[in-house]
Amino acid sequence: MSAINTIRTIRKIVTGSAQVDGAGVKLVRVIGRNDTQEFDPFLMLDAFDSRNPDDYTKGFPWHPHRGIETVTYLISGDIEHSDSLGNKGSILDGCCQWMTAGSGILHQEMPQSSERMLGVQLWLNLPRSDKMTQPQYRDISAAMIPRVQEQGAVVGVIAGHYGQATGATQGDYVKTLFLDVALEPDSEWQLPTTQEATLFIYIVAGAGYFANDTQNVIASHQAVLFEQGEQFVARAAGQGLRFLLFSGQPLGEPIAWGGPIVMNTREELQQAFRDIEDGTFIRK
Repeated sequence: MSAINTIRTIRKIVTGSAQVDGAGVKLVRVIGRNDTQEFDPFLMLDAFDSRNPDDYTKGFPWHPHRGIETVTYLISGDIEHSDSLGNKGSILDGCCQWMTAGSGILHQEMPQSSERMLGVQLWLNLPRSDKMTQPQYRDISAAMIPRVQEQGAVVGVIAGHYGQATGATQGDYVKTLFLDVALEPDSEWQLPTTQEATLFIYIVAGAGYFANDTQNVIASHQAVLFEQGEQFVARAAGQGLRFLLFSGQPLGEPIAWGGPIVMNTREELQQAFRDIEDGTFIRK
C-alpha cells in the first residue's frame, strides 16, 4: 500500500483447528505451520478455553525448544512451570511468561485444575542472528502489566508501547506489540500502526467490526490478520469485544520447523536433534 493514513483492512479470518498436544491437552491451534509466511514473525498461536480440567491437566511434560520464543498469557487459570535453568513458578490470572528458548532449553508446563482455563500461547520466531542466543525466562505478573483506562476501552500493555504506557518487555529480539483490549458495547478504538508490520488479533470474547466494515461482524475464538496500513480500527458489537493484538516486523527469513525446534535450515534442524540425542542440547 502506498496511500497515506491507510486503515488496515481484513486480509484473512482464521478459526484454526482442534488439536490434542502435550500429554493430552485439548486446545485450538489458531495459526501454525501453514501460516508462517503470512503471519511472519509469528509462528504459532494456541488458544485454550475450558471449564473441564480433564481437557488440560495432563499438561506438557518435559520437552525441548530451540530457535524461538514462547509467550504464554493467561486471562484466567493456573499453569505450573519449571525449566532446565532452574526456574520454577506459576502463571496465574492476568500473568504472562515470556520464554526465550534460544540455543536450547528444556521445560514443562503443567496446567492445574481451575474454574476456567483461558489464555493463549504464542510462538515468536527468533532472527537468524539470535537463534542460538542464551535462553532466559521473563515472568510478567499481572501487576507489571499497565492497564490504560479510556472512554469505552481498557488496554493492557503486555509488550511494547501504547500511548504513555510501557509494557514489561519490548521484545529483545523482535520488537513486539502485545495488547489485551476490552471494548464496551458499541465503542470504537483506533491504533496508529507501523505500515509494514504484521498485525493480527485473536478475539477472546464478544464480537466486533473492523476497518470501515460495519456490516460483517466477527465473533469470538477467531483470529483476524490485517493488511498493511497505518491505522487499525475496531468497533465492538452490542455485547462488547475483547481481543489480543499482536504486531511485529516480518523477518523474511527461511524457516525449517521440526516439532519444538524452529531453525533456518534443514541442517540446523538435524543438528538440534543430534544434540538432543547425544546430550549436548543444553549449552553450559
